[in-house]
Amino acid sequence: MEQQLIQFLSGFVTPERLALFNKTLSLRTNFITVVLEDIFQTQNASAVVRSADCFGIQNVHVIENRNQFQVNADVVRGASNWVSVNRYNKGSMNTADTISKLKQDGYRIIAASPHEHDVDLEDFDLEKGKAAFIFGTERPGLTDIAKNEADEFMKIPMVGFTESLNLSVSVAVTLHHLTHKLRNHPSIDWHLTDLEKQKLLLHWLRLSIKRVDLLEKKFEELNK
Repeated sequence: MEQQLIQFLSGFVTPERLALFNKTLSLRTNFITVVLEDIFQTQNASAVVRSADCFGIQNVHVIENRNQFQVNADVVRGASNWVSVNRYNKGSMNTADTISKLKQDGYRIIAASPHEHDVDLEDFDLEKGKAAFIFGTERPGLTDIAKNEADEFMKIPMVGFTESLNLSVSVAVTLHHLTHKLRNHPSIDWHLTDLEKQKLLLHWLRLSIKRVDLLEKKFEELNK
């Protein structure tokens, strides 16, 4: 029934928009995902969501311990409509539960932080499987919980006097490099599943059509 609804609603967007949806879905991935731990600068978190959309990352996970994520519309430029932002805020410390869920979903947890056993971004091994890159808040960085639960550590090499990049820039650099490497890898299946594409297409159609609720009601009546 969901596929029939998609076909029905597709008639209410332009062919060009529908083609753009399908092209974008063909380039989306959940093989890599981004985790933000307790980010307090909304413009940085919003810029990460925008970068995720630009580089084809479908899911961003936001851990809200002390700081609540708020979309900065001027920065995100609508990207939060197309990227799935998953928020974790049930308790006062949500890091462990978030990491546990991601591991259950098959992700290895990659702490984006210098460490004695870290690997440079250029040398990161994508062949080992799905990866969730967790970035910490601007000044203190990742919590000890995140570091202790991490499977691996990754850093962006620096050659200047400044020791680190801005959070949103770090994420953008990481995603640009890894998605380029991923899409050119001969053997990794990084694409969304057909079911994931179907659910996203329906969601995007609903976002794009005015009074879509009335159209869905009409669809239900036609298919009784």
